Amino acid sequence: MTTRTTARTATVRTRPRTRTVLLTVTAWALAALFLLPYAEMVVTAARPADELRDNGYLPSHFDWSAFTRVWTDTTLGQNLTNTLLIAGGSTLLVLLVALPAAYCTARVRFRGRTAFLLLVLVTQMFQPTALQVGLYREFHALGLLDTVTVLMVANAAFNLAFAVWIISAYIGSIPVELEEAAMMDGSSRAGALFRVTLPLAMPGIVTAVIFTFIAAWNEFIMGLTLTTSPERQPLTVGINNMIGAYSVQWNQVFAASVVAIVPVVILFAVIERHVVSGLTAGSVK
Repeated sequence: MTTRTTARTATVRTRPRTRTVLLTVTAWALAALFLLPYAEMVVTAARPADELRDNGYLPSHFDWSAFTRVWTDTTLGQNLTNTLLIAGGSTLLVLLVALPAAYCTARVRFRGRTAFLLLVLVTQMFQPTALQVGLYREFHALGLLDTVTVLMVANAAFNLAFAVWIISAYIGSIPVELEEAAMMDGSSRAGALFRVTLPLAMPGIVTAVIFTFIAAWNEFIMGLTLTTSPERQPLTVGINNMIGAYSVQWNQVFAASVVAIVPVVILFAVIERHVVSGLTAGSVK
């Protein structure tokens, strides 16, 4: 009996270990599969110009000069500054509008609340590409074309609906009794909002911030349509301008692409845990 019990215990212990090893190997394989294109970007950026058309995966030697020439031969520096201003400004605009709107829809049961939420959802369904003509005419009448401001406003408008929905859902999962207790202790509604609700809703707010920032950072169509001067265009359009009609310096294009993804990767890595908790808010009752 003792021998059989020991054998069964060993079998039970072996199965979870085997499953863990298989899951780990599968996870690493999937991670390598997704990281392979980024590795190819770095390798191509460091490939000498006379080896760009070779079939080999690795060059004979690595030439990192493309990472320096891309700053001097192109408008990458100014395009990167423009993108930082556009992404940061549009994110700030979204927060200024989405926070009071989300709090109102989560806490106040006013007439037309459902219709308002449906209207917000409908605006999320519109694609920027389908509205480019109307946006161009509107911003032309306002005299905002070919400016960083026009891209801030446009990106904020298209990301506002998502921010309202995610923050509203998170605030709705916070017990209203916490605010009532704060107001019974002498705090105003605004004080309860800033001292109690917003700190507890920070994962949802961070989720809205990171998704708005990344969407504005990666946006291309509006930047191409609403701006014409190279020094006022965002990073995505600046990289596209490196593709000439007769020749393309692919090592510089890939070097600029590597530079473009580094800030977003760092930002997402820093606040990734807040994004995960914000996306799962309200999933468990």
